Amino acid sequence: MNTPSSPRPSVLQLALKEKGALYAAYISLFAEGGIFVATNREFRLGDDVYVLLTLPDDAQRYPIAGKVGWVTPAGAGHRAQGIGVRFPAEPKSEELKAKIETVLGSWLGSDRSTQTI
Repeated sequence: MNTPSSPRPSVLQLALKEKGALYAAYISLFAEGGIFVATNREFRLGDDVYVLLTLPDDAQRYPIAGKVGWVTPAGAGHRAQGIGVRFPAEPKSEELKAKIETVLGSWLGSDRSTQTI
């Protein structure tokens, strides 16, 4: 099977309606920040992906042109199948990371389980 040399990035939408869902999806492990997106589509580390992210109590959609930095395969225990999208190193991503961390506040130091760690 032949694959194109530069496939178009996959587009995924993620609307997080509550703070707990944002906490479970946010990946603070990535220096630039990142977000977990549940999906049954197949991805590999380094794949380009475009995410339209909506945060709790915020009508704005934040576009993220990131890369897959985490893969949770099907059947990984209690964790949802999906990918961790690493935010690109750019000012808009820094603003989004700061916004997410402000929303999460003291939850960032919590030992609650997440979709990734």
